[in-house]
Amino acid sequence: MRSIWNGAISFGLVSIPVKLINATESHSVSFRQIHTEDGGRIRYRKVCELEDREVSQAEIGKAYEDADGSMIPITDEDLSHLPVPTARTIEIVAFVPQERIDPLQMGSAYYLAASGVTAAKPYTLLREALGRSDRVAIAKFALRGRERLGMLRVAGDAIVMHGLLWPDEVRAPEGVAPDTGVTVRDQELDLADALMDTLGEIDLDDLHDEYREALEEVIAAKAAGEAPPRAPAEAAPGKVLDLMAALEGSVRAARESRDGQGTKRAEEAEVRTLPQRERPARRTPKETGGKKSTSTAAKKTAAKKPASSTARKPTAKSAQPAKKTTDRTSARRTTDKATDKSAAGKSTTTGKNAAGKGTARKTAASRKRSA
Repeated sequence: MRSIWNGAISFGLVSIPVKLINATESHSVSFRQIHTEDGGRIRYRKVCELEDREVSQAEIGKAYEDADGSMIPITDEDLSHLPVPTARTIEIVAFVPQERIDPLQMGSAYYLAASGVTAAKPYTLLREALGRSDRVAIAKFALRGRERLGMLRVAGDAIVMHGLLWPDEVRAPEGVAPDTGVTVRDQELDLADALMDTLGEIDLDDLHDEYREALEEVIAAKAAGEAPPRAPAEAAPGKVLDLMAALEGSVRAARESRDGQGTKRAEEAEVRTLPQRERPARRTPKETGGKKSTSTAAKKTAAKKPASSTARKPTAKSAQPAKKTTDRTSARRTTDKATDKSAAGKSTTTGKNAAGKGTARKTAASRKRSA
């Protein structure tokens, strides 16, 4: 970056050679004046009024116009002998808390770069002292033919100087605030707070100059021989009659805007399909003789009703007929022995009372009599 001023920072008896570099730049689109009939450039020529001829830059000097209109010439030599100690020096005069500086006074910003190897040590000393004290330095310096006021602060590893207006250059806000008595209700303040909370914060890096971008699109379209884009007509704003209604509408619109941005981010996000887990196949209950086993029915009954004495009553009733039919089925125990083992292994509630006594037919008879 090119320096615009070379000098030194005067910090008591310490002198720090520095260079002044612009910390900001303008990205605004500039225009030229042309003759609308033929597109020719309009140029301003420097002409002497007395001789009525154009003069070169070398022939041009400075002068002060007096109240009567007479010109008082001022040469560069006259300016070089001014008794100003800040002609080539940034003179620090005080250190104050940054809250003492009115933002209205702040102007252009400049980076102060150490000039040469010998300036590195005192430059670092001043930077660390400013950072540790949590204060800013107030300085006086001369730039572009006038003495100015400046504020030095730390920005990262560099020292930044902000040009300040002199206190008498800041106008008092007389006649700016409304002079009529206005009362603000607590409900209105609550809605204003809700609106501020809904709008929330923003990263300043996300902001950009939309007007400049639209202007560049117009220039690009006309350069390509195309019709420039046009913005849609905006509806005329209505007259606000109810402040509460306006605040409520603003809060509602801000929330909808926030929700819309969240939906847009969700739509722009990458959607990945997760692999589905394989579910184990359900076991089909086994049937005996074309009918569901007693154990399956008992499981369903247990799932519907809590395990209690009520659930055990049908089992008790079904067990009584089983005792009466023991004599009738004793002859068939040998033949149905295998069937008894299968039924005893599958049934839980019924098999508990009839284990080793009944067979599959005995269980079926018990179910019929209990019904």
